[in-house]
Amino acid sequence: MYDQATLLAERLRKARHVKLVSHIDADGLTSAAVAARALQRLGKSYDVEFLKSLRPDDVTRLRNENPDTLWFTDLGAGAADLLGDVEPVISDHHVPTAGGPFHLNCHFAGEDGSRYLSGSTTTYLVARALDRANRDMAGVAIVGCVGDLQDTDAGRLVGMNQTVVEDARAAGVLATSTDTRYFGRETRSLVRMLTYADDPCVPGVTGRHTEACAFLARLGVSTHADEEERRWAQLTRDERSRVLSAVAKSLLTKGYGSKSVRRLVGEVYVLKGEEAGQPVRDAKEFATLLNSTARYGEAATGLAIAMGDRDEEYAKGLELLKGHRANLVAGIQLVRERGVTERDHLQWFDAGSSIRETIVGIVAGMMFNSEGVRRDLPIIAFADSDGGNVKVSGRAPRACVTQGVNLAEVMRMAAARVGGAGGGHAPAAGATIPRAKMSAFLDAADEILGDQLAGRSRSSQA
Repeated sequence: MYDQATLLAERLRKARHVKLVSHIDADGLTSAAVAARALQRLGKSYDVEFLKSLRPDDVTRLRNENPDTLWFTDLGAGAADLLGDVEPVISDHHVPTAGGPFHLNCHFAGEDGSRYLSGSTTTYLVARALDRANRDMAGVAIVGCVGDLQDTDAGRLVGMNQTVVEDARAAGVLATSTDTRYFGRETRSLVRMLTYADDPCVPGVTGRHTEACAFLARLGVSTHADEEERRWAQLTRDERSRVLSAVAKSLLTKGYGSKSVRRLVGEVYVLKGEEAGQPVRDAKEFATLLNSTARYGEAATGLAIAMGDRDEEYAKGLELLKGHRANLVAGIQLVRERGVTERDHLQWFDAGSSIRETIVGIVAGMMFNSEGVRRDLPIIAFADSDGGNVKVSGRAPRACVTQGVNLAEVMRMAAARVGGAGGGHAPAAGATIPRAKMSAFLDAADEILGDQLAGRSRSSQA
């Protein structure tokens, strides 16, 4: 990986101008931020474009633009053989369908791109090969990695991601500790954090504000200090221990099992130098802030924040974050009201135009913690896109992946059968297909999943 990163770096040093193309999620934004900072240090001129996905018409347009140097970050794993004479630089972690001399991707080393490296940490390897001064962007790369949920399974970052964590710590931009993995450690009130706790839930408390207050009162943990609501980050070590012990005991008593208890605590990542109580201090919250920008057509704001803006663009981002949270809550409520439909090997829902295509995948993943949604089946979500198409987003619990489910393969093969295109990772993938072909897509996806679970996968790319 280091040798290949050096090859990409040598190519970028020779560039006159770089066209940088990245994805619109937190991983894509941080990938672009790391790349942009590296290009600035090189003294290279560049421009940045963000895409929801790399569609055939995008490939055609980029090929016709014939840029001096085209750099895909968190995108492009299947584009190298479609660009003709344009030979791109690619730092990606999605399942590749083509190689290329300047393609850095952990799948070529036989590693899982959903855990081993994200788009941002792959891009960071290139930036570090260009100049070790770029280690100051290692913390931002970790934000993208956490935003891509690469710490979810193990409760910490693993693989080469850990080398980026070590670089960030050495550069003095990141601190790590063992703490609760619940969302909102920095910004949510203690009561609100427990009310919205969902991975794992707090039995009898999650979704119930009054019960959350009573739960803390029984533990002797004050919810206020000087009339202000306390946040988790403000609790003493003893108070945190009492809360987590009580949650663990409740989970075991209610039959949730030891796996749920183990998910309570993990390695958390704090951006040093950021103000306490701000979403940019905690990597998980920082990633959510970034998702609230580009997914709503405000990629320039997200890029500016990822590159260090804490003034006008940051203030704009905080306003966008409020709307993003409201949209997620509304999306989850919509799916709960409509319910999901089960097939033999999957479950699905169609949000139509009620949920943005750019966040329907987030909603789908969050639904695994809702009643009526099975955790032993992948979930597939549909949302209206442009041109009579629908965006398809698939999510699979790691237990399903362990049994043989590979959603990247499902999306790619099922979409191809109905005239669409798809790809991604084993636990999370997406596609774009004609709306009129949705039923046929579901038939194909269900069949392919059945083959995977029976050990008859029709692709060696996992």
